[in-house]
Amino acid sequence: MIPRYSRPEMVAVWSAETKFRIWFEIEAHACDAMADLGVIPRANAEAVWRAKDAEFDVARIDEIEAVTKHDVIAFLTHLAEIVGADEARFVHQGMTSSDVLDTTFNIQLTRAADILIADMEALLAALKRRAHEHKDTVRIGRSHGIHAEPTTMGLTFARFYAEMDRNLRRLRTARDEVATGAISGAVGTFANVDPRVEEHVCEQLGLQPEPISTQVIPRDRHAAFFATLGVVASSIENVATEIRHMQRTEVLEAEEFFSAGQKGSSAMPHKRNPVLTENLTGLARMVRSAVTPALENVALWHERDISHSSVERMIGPDATITLDFALARLTGVIDKLVVYPESMLANMNKFRGLVMSQRVLLALTQAGVSREDAYSLVQRNAMKVWEAGADFETELLADQDVRNALSEEEIREKFDLGYHTKHVDTIFARVFGN
Repeated sequence: MIPRYSRPEMVAVWSAETKFRIWFEIEAHACDAMADLGVIPRANAEAVWRAKDAEFDVARIDEIEAVTKHDVIAFLTHLAEIVGADEARFVHQGMTSSDVLDTTFNIQLTRAADILIADMEALLAALKRRAHEHKDTVRIGRSHGIHAEPTTMGLTFARFYAEMDRNLRRLRTARDEVATGAISGAVGTFANVDPRVEEHVCEQLGLQPEPISTQVIPRDRHAAFFATLGVVASSIENVATEIRHMQRTEVLEAEEFFSAGQKGSSAMPHKRNPVLTENLTGLARMVRSAVTPALENVALWHERDISHSSVERMIGPDATITLDFALARLTGVIDKLVVYPESMLANMNKFRGLVMSQRVLLALTQAGVSREDAYSLVQRNAMKVWEAGADFETELLADQDVRNALSEEEIREKFDLGYHTKHVDTIFARVFGN
């Protein structure tokens, strides 16, 4: 992933240094278990652990791999250079490369998930704070981009909170599902490595033993993991799209914070553009681009092939690093979002009471007018607002057919904003708890 969209903690998860450190720990823990079982001498296991503080030379491993054309063998050769050829002769006993690669990949994914979970928790805190801040800030709800009925900005934040809270649960589930390891040897039969070795390594590294691996850990786990990242990315875009709409000049109900010295355009000095949420929309596309390859990785030949390997070397770092950056960026946007309640109220009143049409419709039906006739009565007055800029309430009061069913007081009562916000507390209790 390019540095522009990367944060150090997540980048470190995918560094070569981290990878080789995990490889070492897997091999060393496996040696411990084999020594406990009497398969290899205890002295050899202890010799391997003496390298625990060693700095693995990435350049040297690359140099060896240029000859061997095999990354795990290159690492094992370098480890033997550090530990000593005789002392390291039992390293990787009965194991296959996928035991190391797959277990490592899952460790990296669980560590990445831990960071993403923390990111999501920070985003939820920001959404919750802004929801309560604007619980009663009235704004117009829209369907098809057209004014519908009043809602509140707090409810907008609350629905995003609820969506992200579901995503938090999805991330935790995805983390748990991918937190497995396999030390089962060629084609996964444990023919040359005791299952207790796998159990020990997994316990030491915070994983569960894979119940049945072929020569690889089943990739449906990874497909579910990356699919979850894709859902989270889509939710990020959902929030970003709403903010981008709100920042349009004709709407201007909210906008991204514009810092001192910030410039919006190289050509037009007046511009204040929603660049962060536009960026989030693009980043979401990149995270989702990892989902289909992850799904296609599920089908492998027989007990193993490596068609998934090149895919995962790219999508593992790229998707998690990008999503980490996007979640942090969205948290900052929400935290500093500038909200304009006056603009919200002005926008809602732009069509002079038209958004109360359903209340009038229902009142007419409750007064004995058929739904078909009631709809026609309300719509013909509504069209005067659309086409001639009339005041909806005034037109209704002047319509004798409406007045035959409703009194002036009953009509005016239908324009009370409080009617549309009376259940906000109930919704907040459902979303945030009491």
